[in-house]
Amino acid sequence: MVGSGSFGRSFLTQAARIPLVNGRIAVDRTAEAAGEAFAAVGVARRDIALCATATEARTAWDAGRRVAAAALSTVVDLPFDILIEATGAPVAAARHALLAIEAGRHVALVSKEADSVVGPGLARLAGEKGVVVTPVDGDQPSLLIGLVTWAELLGFEVIGAGKSSEYDFVFDPASGDVTCNGVTRPLPALVAQWALGGPEAVARSAARAAILGTAFPLRTVPDLCEMTVVANATGLGADTARFHAPPARIPELADLFCERAQGGLLDGTRRVDVFHHLRLSDEASFAGGVFVTVRCEDPASWALLAEKGHVVASGGHTAALYLPRHLLGLEAATSLLDAAGLGVSGYGTDYRPRQDLVAVAEADLAAGTVLSMGGHHHSIADVGGAMVPAGPLREDAPAPFYLVADATLVRPVRAGEAIRLGDVAVDQASPLLAARIRQDKMFFGDAPPR
Repeated sequence: MVGSGSFGRSFLTQAARIPLVNGRIAVDRTAEAAGEAFAAVGVARRDIALCATATEARTAWDAGRRVAAAALSTVVDLPFDILIEATGAPVAAARHALLAIEAGRHVALVSKEADSVVGPGLARLAGEKGVVVTPVDGDQPSLLIGLVTWAELLGFEVIGAGKSSEYDFVFDPASGDVTCNGVTRPLPALVAQWALGGPEAVARSAARAAILGTAFPLRTVPDLCEMTVVANATGLGADTARFHAPPARIPELADLFCERAQGGLLDGTRRVDVFHHLRLSDEASFAGGVFVTVRCEDPASWALLAEKGHVVASGGHTAALYLPRHLLGLEAATSLLDAAGLGVSGYGTDYRPRQDLVAVAEADLAAGTVLSMGGHHHSIADVGGAMVPAGPLREDAPAPFYLVADATLVRPVRAGEAIRLGDVAVDQASPLLAARIRQDKMFFGDAPPR
């Protein structure tokens, strides 16, 4: 496991309870930090070896101890089956994945930042080496890919698919306050928009967005990033480049994520999007879960299901099917066992670059600006994202968001404009850039410029 943050620690905690999984190696920025991840989940300190060399790591492994290191190269020759890459750092993630693949190890790619730039190329390279790269159950991309696949296997026509954004909007009608991710704002105007929208759900959600948008952001790059991975695995696409992202209550999902001709948001079918879950404090959260909306082909069956509490649009034409869970590392073992035990990837068999997450300036950016990535959401100040049809890198084309993270602008970019590859000084020695160039050759060859 590389990266021992919240995902890594929850995985290590759960791994101790799963007979077929044994997490014995952790890599972090320092060996001490990796060792603390083991200690935090109850491993006795005498059983943890802080290793600075491959020789020390081998000795600790042979002695049955947990191996903690500061570099994957220190442990890559140990006889483990699968690497869990969970750094969230796009360049490091690409480097780690490539190192593991070359060593003949499977890779569970939790770092969606790298996945959105080079995931299909890594997966194809792994296949050529006889190993597997896979997304990880417990995170939304894998869960949604699985839900879409399940729905289509059963013959449902998928209209829309998506997830709830990471943090709910929790509303207190008595005070008019809304709380999201620990921040509370007075928004009493929301009282008038609280009732379920039904056939007017689109207008109701737009009114809520106008109110909530004065106090909270309604678009986040991580949401776009995760849905880019889903789009590349399933062939679904964005209805609009920055998503509709409506604030909604669960019973409204089928009325929102259906076609415009039926009163919904979507101009077509097989579209990905997200919603912001709006709820009361005593209502259950969607918990970062995932959903699909499907066409109701058999009115009698769906009328029966609606009576049993399933979410069916007010016109009876569309239903929402959902999984309200997102358990991070606590669920990861299913993906690890599929990959290492069965040679099966959660991406499916046709993972390819269909969509790109590109960077868009949200303020005027001067030449010399460093596009520093940071924070819990791995965001860049004054830079948003958009999902567009994928194509090979070009100097005059919009650049993948996480390819330009931490790079410096060499030309100014005005607010609202996409940041083009030629606008930034990307490190030419970056393994992420090298992997993207290789991916472009794999899938686009000598394709004409987009």
